[in-house]
Order: sequence, then structure tokens, then C-alpha cells
Amino acid sequence: MHFASAQKKNEAYQLLIKKTSSPIRVDGILDEVGWQEAEIAKDFFMILPMDTSFAQSKTAVRMSYDDQFLYLAAECFEDLPGKNTVQSLRRDFSFGSNDNFLVFIDPFDDQTNGFSFGANAAGAQWDGLMANGGSVELSWDNKWYSKVRQYEDKWVFEAAIPFKTIRYKKGITQWGINFSRLDLKRNEKSSWAPVPRQFPSASLAYTGILQWDAPPPKAGANVSIIPYVLTDVQRNYNNDDPASSRFEVGGDAKIAVTSALNLDLTVNPDFSQVEVDRQVTNLSRFELFFPERRQFFLENSDLFASFGARGLRPFFSRRIGLDSPIRFGARLSGKLDKNWRIGAMNIQTNKVDSLGMPAQNYAVFALQRQVFARSNISLMYIDKASINYDPQPGEAQYSKYNRNLGIEYNLASANNFWTGKFILHKNFRPDTDKETFMHAVALNYDVKNLSVEWEHEYVGENYNPETGFVPRKDYIRANPEVNYRFFPKNSKKIVSHGPFFGSSVFFTPEGKYTESESYVGYGIDFLNRSEFNFFASYDYLQLRQDFDPTNTGGEVLLAGSDHSWNAIGIEYESKPNSLFTYEFESRYGGYYGGTLFRLEWEMGYRIQPFASFSTRIAYNNISLPAPLSDAELWLISPRLDLTFTNTMFLTTFVQYNNQADNMNVNVRFQWRYKPASDLFIVYTDNYFPENFTSKNRALVLKFTYWWNL
Repeated sequence: MHFASAQKKNEAYQLLIKKTSSPIRVDGILDEVGWQEAEIAKDFFMILPMDTSFAQSKTAVRMSYDDQFLYLAAECFEDLPGKNTVQSLRRDFSFGSNDNFLVFIDPFDDQTNGFSFGANAAGAQWDGLMANGGSVELSWDNKWYSKVRQYEDKWVFEAAIPFKTIRYKKGITQWGINFSRLDLKRNEKSSWAPVPRQFPSASLAYTGILQWDAPPPKAGANVSIIPYVLTDVQRNYNNDDPASSRFEVGGDAKIAVTSALNLDLTVNPDFSQVEVDRQVTNLSRFELFFPERRQFFLENSDLFASFGARGLRPFFSRRIGLDSPIRFGARLSGKLDKNWRIGAMNIQTNKVDSLGMPAQNYAVFALQRQVFARSNISLMYIDKASINYDPQPGEAQYSKYNRNLGIEYNLASANNFWTGKFILHKNFRPDTDKETFMHAVALNYDVKNLSVEWEHEYVGENYNPETGFVPRKDYIRANPEVNYRFFPKNSKKIVSHGPFFGSSVFFTPEGKYTESESYVGYGIDFLNRSEFNFFASYDYLQLRQDFDPTNTGGEVLLAGSDHSWNAIGIEYESKPNSLFTYEFESRYGGYYGGTLFRLEWEMGYRIQPFASFSTRIAYNNISLPAPLSDAELWLISPRLDLTFTNTMFLTTFVQYNNQADNMNVNVRFQWRYKPASDLFIVYTDNYFPENFTSKNRALVLKFTYWWNL
């Protein structure tokens, strides 16, 4: 290990990576000469339960490379008896429920963006794109190879990552790097370069240095073609339609313009989701947010999707292709150099005659400039335009255009104690230019004992980016949150405990107080990684629109009416290394002049690593004064996961939701026959729950292949 003068927090932690002198075979057996010659990263630091000592579970990591691959080998030593905790063999497993090893790679050493790869102790792969200093987007998949092998006193993870998989700049010989180990036998999380316990091990502000003996090799021609073939049979019983079928061919292409800049192309993409969204009981007055899962939008998605504030997004890619098929699209994204990132996207959809919807074009541009240690200034422009659309007066159903221009300052201090955003956006539309602004600030201060967060938002009455997610308009919101933690020195069961407080207060733009949600509570984190919280809350609301408190189509409360209530609640999450796990949340208190009792719990049992069964149940008992209707709302979601190997999975997922009057059955078989190439067989059926009459059903066969030219 080499040491250098500190320029960033963990600059002193340096690992030299040398070109291998012999071929390396990815088999979990570290007998090659190249591994014997490689430097070793060891003496990991504990992050949890405490960050004041070296880790008790020993880990040793080596890295090497040749002209095509970046190699990594991790020896995860074990000195406690018992089996490893492994949730399943499924890719992108839950971090906290598996013994695992991960690597975080920051090729530009900008402490903001990067890549993560890893595996659990049974060999299931884990990979994702890193953004915003440490968040990991697991929906991203790419081609790489790995093997986990078990020994009597350790398990070994060996991986080969193609240089074509990683975006990096030619000639840069220092990359940011850190390694993370989670050992659930000891309930210990550790890392090579030390990370304070209040931050995730993925925090790029605390990476060390991967020092290359020579500039990394050029990735060479880097073009991937990802075609798909899809056929299905479906029938809509609601409309008494006969069964119909379709056959579609399309695909994506990924072209490396440079080693750090990527061009994505898509033609006739299939955006049918092979994994269903998890339903929730909706007692709010607004639309719910569901994450993007479609492959075309994922790489460098933070360039587009992270604009705006939490729950207030000027760009939400799921709006594109929602009611109309996408014909084609192109997206250029990545790094220009260490300080500049760029993203540009253009997508065109077909017209839909049955809806009177014209063909539409979506153009999005984002530019980001890093400033100071880890902060950046970002600019975004969005243009949604209807093509050849000129309706007669009074007949317009869709906007001729809708545009949004925004600028943001993203704050991240060198030690990550201070983070935040300063946001200003303007919406342009043909019908008005008044009250079309949005402004927001989010500021966080996070040290070992104290976490303080402040947010405020202003959203104009006519701020309506149609390609965004803006569930409410015409308000001012202030939201302070405080969390304090005590760390008992001699406790054998408790790691930390302490109070927390938060309040979200809404006003009209004129300053009239209309709504607040406030809570105070106390939380306990146990040594076995279980958690317990209890809280009391106060809500006040003056309705600005008529509202049915059950969201079931019953009687409504009138706009202008005032409501307030108190409630209490508890939350508990069991230790993750048990074969049987559970968590629950309960709340009881007032609700629009009546009462609401909510109980949500999730139970799981696994036969590791091949099978896991879980059930999520949400029960809401609403009692309201006449003429409003009472309601008992159930959401029951059993799920069976079978992971025959780390490339073959079968999932059966049932969702019963009486608020939506629906029962959904989804059975999905996935065979990853080659890296990043899949065969899916998916059966979906929706029923009326009272008599099990089918609403619609479909059987889908989808074949994808990742072909590197």
C-alpha cells in the first residue's frame, strides 16, 4: 500500500493495480501468478455497528487487468460457525439481507458518479450505476463475469469486468475505489477506506485511490446490439374482445462515442414491463410515483431524473410512451471530461387515432459542470411537441407544446457532511405565462450524532411540465427534520437510539396556512440490525378540492372544510439474518372527523439460497361520520421466488387490492442464458375479487440478446 499527501478525505488509501503477467481464469481459485504478484488491500475498517476500530471479519482484495478485462478477487475470511445468510440467487439482491462483498468504482475520481459490482456469498451478482455521490441504481445491467467459491474458512469472489462495460476517460491513471463487506454472522459492515457510520459504504466521498501502473487500455470499438423478439396472446374480457396476438421485433444499440460518452439508440422498443409494480393502498389526494424500469432510460439516468426535488420532478421518463407506442429514440450521455457531463435525448411516439392523440416528439437536454470539491451546477431543457397538430378552437385535447427550463446547484461538501440542492425551473406553454415557476431548496447536515434537514418549495398555479411528475401545484411548503443519536458505550444489545422530529407545512402562495403533517418520535437500532421506532403525529388540513377520504368513489368532503387529528404509531423491523424475517408498522388515530387504524406487515421465510416466500399485508380500517362511508381496505401480496441457479428464476406474485377492486396474478420465468441476455415467459391475469371473473389476461414470450460487436 502506498501513501500520498491528502487531497481528498481518503487520499492516503492507495492500491496499485498492475497488468497481469499471466492469464486469469475466473473460477474462485486464486492460483494464477498474476494474483500472487498483485498488491493486497486489507485491514478493513468497521462501519457498523461502530466506526472506531478495525473490522473483526478479515477481508483481502486484489486487483489486476489485461487488455480486455479489469479483474478483482476478494477473500472474505470467516471465523464464526454457521451458514452464510443468503436471501436468494437472484441478481441485485437486497444489500442488508445477504452476506456480500461490493466494489465501488469512480473512474473520474470526481466523488460523484461511478459503477458498483459485487456478489453475495452464494454467487448472485449485484451491479449498478452510481450517482449523486453514492446512490446505486440497480436497474442497470451489463455484461461481466464472476464466480464465488466456498472454502472452509472463507468465501472467495472473483470477477472479470470488461473495459467496454465501464465508462472512463483515456489517460486517467487514478480512479476512486472502495470495497465493502457485510458479514451478517457478526452483524458487521466494513470497508477498506474508512467511512463514517452515518453514511452508506457506497459514499464516493470516502473512496481511496486505485493507482494504475500505466493508463488503462483503450476499450476499442464498443458497440452493443440488443435485439428482442416478442410474441404474446391476450384477451380483454371487460370489452368481450376475442383473443388477439402480436409479434414484434425491435431493439436497442449502445455505441461508445468515446470511452466515457455513450450513444443509446432504440427502434420499436418493447416497453411492456416483465415485472409488475407493487401496488399500494392510496389514501392521499394525489398521484403515486412508481420508478422507471425500462432499460433504454437507465444509463446515466441521474442526468435527467434527478432534477427537481423529492416528489417534484420536471422530467419523469414513464410519461413517455404511456398511452402511445414509441417509434424510435436516441440518447447521448456521459462525461466530456472530469468536470463536464452531458445528456441529450430525443424520442418520437406514434399518433393514436382512438384517443385523438397526435404523434409527439420529446427532446431533453442536460448539462452538468462540477464546481468546488464535489458540487455541481446543472442545466436542463425539456421540449414536448405535438407533430402536425392543429385542432379547431375548443377541440384541443393536447398541448401543441410544453417546455421546461431549469437550473440547479447541487451541493456536496468534501466530507459529505453538507449536501443539498437549490432549484429554479420555468414552464413554457401556449395558454399562459403566469405563475409557471417552481423553486425549491433542500439542505442537509449529517454528522455522527446529528442529522438536520431543511426543505422548502414553491410551485406556481400553472407550473405543469407535462413530461414531469408534479402531483400538486399552487403552494408553498416548508419541511424541517431533525434526528439525534446516542451511542451507548457498554451496551451489548443497542447500537444507537435517539429522538426525531419533522414537520411538513403548506401555505398558499399568498401565505395562507392550509395544511401540516408533524411528528415526533424515538428510534432504537439494535446490535443484531433490527430497528424499532414509535411516534406521535398531528395533522391539519383545509381541503382545496372535494375529496373522498377512502378513495373508493363514495361521498366526498367539500373544498374549504377544515380537519385536524392526532395519531400514534410504531414500526419494527426484525434482524435480517434469520431465515424467518418480519416487519410491521401500525398507526391509530383520527382521520377526517373519524378514526383510522392501519396495520402493515411483511413476513418472509427462505430456504436459502433456492426459495423464499414472503407476504405483505396492508389493512386500513376507516370509520367516518355520516354521510361519509366507512371502509375496510385490504392489500394482500404473497410472493414466491424460486432461484434454481443464479441464471434461472421463477417468481409468482399475487396482489389482492379491494380498493382497486382487483386481484392480479403474475407468473414470470426468467432464464439468463448469457450475460445480459434473457428469455422471459410471463403470464398475467387480472380478476374481479368478488367472483374471480377475469378482466384480462396475457401470456408473453420475450427473447433478448446482448451482442457485442
